[in-house]
Order: sequence, then C-alpha cells, then structure tokens
Amino acid sequence: MEKLNYTFRNQALLDLALTQSGANAANNNERLEFVGDRVLGLVVAELLYNMFPAEPEGDLARRHALLVSTKTLANVAVRLGLHRQIRHGHLTGGRQQHMLADAMEAVLGAIFIDSGWRAARAVVMGIWTELARENVVAPKDPKTKLQEYVQKNDNGALPLYNYLTPTGASHCPEFSVRVSAMGKSATATGTSKKAASIAAADELLKILAIS
Repeated sequence: MEKLNYTFRNQALLDLALTQSGANAANNNERLEFVGDRVLGLVVAELLYNMFPAEPEGDLARRHALLVSTKTLANVAVRLGLHRQIRHGHLTGGRQQHMLADAMEAVLGAIFIDSGWRAARAVVMGIWTELARENVVAPKDPKTKLQEYVQKNDNGALPLYNYLTPTGASHCPEFSVRVSAMGKSATATGTSKKAASIAAADELLKILAIS
C-alpha cells in the first residue's frame, strides 16, 4: 500500500485484514486485529518514551490513550483510504468508527505477520510520530476532564456511570454506558466497558459545552 510505505509479500494477509466479521464469520480480521493492537501499543509506548523524556508516567499514559484510541485509528484509516476497501456486512452508523479502527489495527497486524517487527515498527513510526507531535501538552482523557469539572463546579460531586446490558454477538459484544452529572446525562457504546465509558464522558462534555 503506497500511503503505508509498505508492500505486502502475501497479498492475502491484506485482504484478510480488510475483511470484517460481518462479511465473513469464519475468515475475518479479528485475529490480525488482536496482533495489531499489541504492535501499535508497544511501538507508540516506545515512541512517547523517547519523544517526551521529561514527562511522568501519567502524562505518557494520557498521550498513549489518545494515540491508540478508536477515534485516532479511524482517522488514520480514512487518511490511508482503507474506508474504501473494507469488506463488511450490515453496519450501523455507530459502528463505522469501530470498524475503521479495527481494520487499521488488523493491517498493522498483517504487516507484522508478513514481514516481522521491524517492518511493522517502521510503519507505525512513520504515521504516529507526526500525530504525537501535534499535542504539545499531554491531553486529559474525557473521564478525567469530566470528573475534574464536576468536582469543581458541583460541590465535589462525581459523575455517575451506569453500565447497561451488552448487546450483539457473544464473541463481539457492544457495551453501553450512561453517565450522569450536574442534571445532565449521555449514553455511548463501545467494544469494551472502558471504551464506552470514555465515549459517554466525551458526549456529556459536549452537552455541558466543555471544550
């Protein structure tokens, strides 16, 4: 793939990375996504460790969470044109971002399986180094930002998270979380409770008009 600066030796791996479970329940990108998630996480950790030598663990962790988030992965997938190549089944609007993120991780996993660690690391470094430079100050994740705002403006109160019953297939559940604070509430979904709670906090920040 030209924008990845990588050419697959085994084209079938790329095809598999771009096949979502809804399109093929037996042969899809879930296993490659599992590998790609680990590759991305470790390379980004190394990148941040070297790029911000004076920052404590907490700041590095916030940067890492942002750089490997569903939103960032989906944006990278679109920039690379993956959204035009993914094979998927029935897809609701709320799942599109997750589908793109999963495919991006699967492509990274496919590169690792195709050519090993150095090739996969080079691709991640080539894309994520510039993304890491975009934030001069370590960002606060939505849950931290919401908690700090509510505590400051609502007499020390804390946001209340309500984890709803998961939906979807047992091998690929979708979690829903409702968060309430200061008389307002928001609900969001995600592929894990953590992802759903972060998305819900982000939505409530928008409702509360907190940038």
